[in-house]
Amino acid sequence: MSLRWQIALTVTAVSCVVAAVLGVLVHNVVARQTVGEVRGKVHQELDGALAAYEYGTSTRGDKVVLDPPELPGPLRESVGRGEWGSMVGERRGQPVMWAAAPADGRPLAVWSPYGDTRDRLAAIDTAILGSAFLAAGLVTLAGIFLATGISRRLSSTAQVARRISDGDLDARVGMPSGRGRPEGRRRGLGRLGWRGRDEVRDVAGALDSMAASLQSRLETEKRFTADVAHELRTPLTGMIAAAGLLPEGRPKEMINDRLQALRSLTEDLLEISRLDAGAEHPELAPCALGPLVERAVRATGLEAEVRVVRDVEVETDRRRLDRIIANLITNAHRHGRPPVVVTVDGPVIEVLDHGDGYPAELIAHGPQRFRTGDPGRGKGHGLGLTIALGQAQVLGVGVEFTHGPEGGARTALRLPSG
Repeated sequence: MSLRWQIALTVTAVSCVVAAVLGVLVHNVVARQTVGEVRGKVHQELDGALAAYEYGTSTRGDKVVLDPPELPGPLRESVGRGEWGSMVGERRGQPVMWAAAPADGRPLAVWSPYGDTRDRLAAIDTAILGSAFLAAGLVTLAGIFLATGISRRLSSTAQVARRISDGDLDARVGMPSGRGRPEGRRRGLGRLGWRGRDEVRDVAGALDSMAASLQSRLETEKRFTADVAHELRTPLTGMIAAAGLLPEGRPKEMINDRLQALRSLTEDLLEISRLDAGAEHPELAPCALGPLVERAVRATGLEAEVRVVRDVEVETDRRRLDRIIANLITNAHRHGRPPVVVTVDGPVIEVLDHGDGYPAELIAHGPQRFRTGDPGRGKGHGLGLTIALGQAQVLGVGVEFTHGPEGGARTALRLPSG
């Protein structure tokens, strides 16, 4: 159940309870007052009848009866104990108010019509019930209106939060701050104890502030990565050229090996900076997926078994897809164990190794640059999977990182087809 309906039902329930309690209280007060008036009138008539009976005056009349057979049983018993009393009963099928007192061992009773009083109480109850339903309905409508406004603003805030989590850091709630009210009005409300605070607006403002701060930090990181990569490229080229002048031997091999690793890292950083900047655009062309994967695997120079279950033709950028497959196979050999199996089943490419599998953090949050999981997964900078994921996003390829059915790291690429 949505928040709007939870608030609306809560307001409705509280309104009904309050209306019922007030209705019962008003009914009791009005009924006590109305019945008390009738009871007092009958008691006065009973006093007069008793006085007349004591002086021997005739008690016969329309409303004075000695030992009437229609006197209610409880009232007759009360008179038998020597007590006075009054009670609503019937006389000749009509509602009346009886009042009786003992007279020579027998009840002397006086009655007064009660039908009009009962009808008046019924009309008052109807009015109370109608007023209660009307008040509950109005309060419920007001609650629904209020809940709808709150729910709409919370939904808008949640939608912006989802857009930010999907990578749209320019998304903002943009909810008005509500600070444009006149100063005098604010002061008056402040004296009443209400300072105009809106928790939903506070949440929206906090989300916008968080998004702006996150965007600023990410932009700073992107610029730093790009600047470092560009600044390293020039001296690195000179170092590689200078290393070529060294005499042949083991020292030269070690220096060239480290320089090539540094060059590869620099190129990866440049590629990541281009992906972050959105400067990469695919050049799509139709091609058969099975042969494309086979050529990409052979180009890596690493051992991997290719299984083509079902070949399809896809429209993709071959160079970028080669890059993705090469990074996945390199990662499988670096952090996993052979055999590495690449399976093509329609538009789905699966790369599976038989190592310890991906860390739980990577499966839950995806690859992150300069993080390779636990120390036991081997050497690396955590850029291979980051680049593969970035290139996959450029191509519109879905990427899934999971564990294999028998262990190992499994990466599934779902290419758009048709």
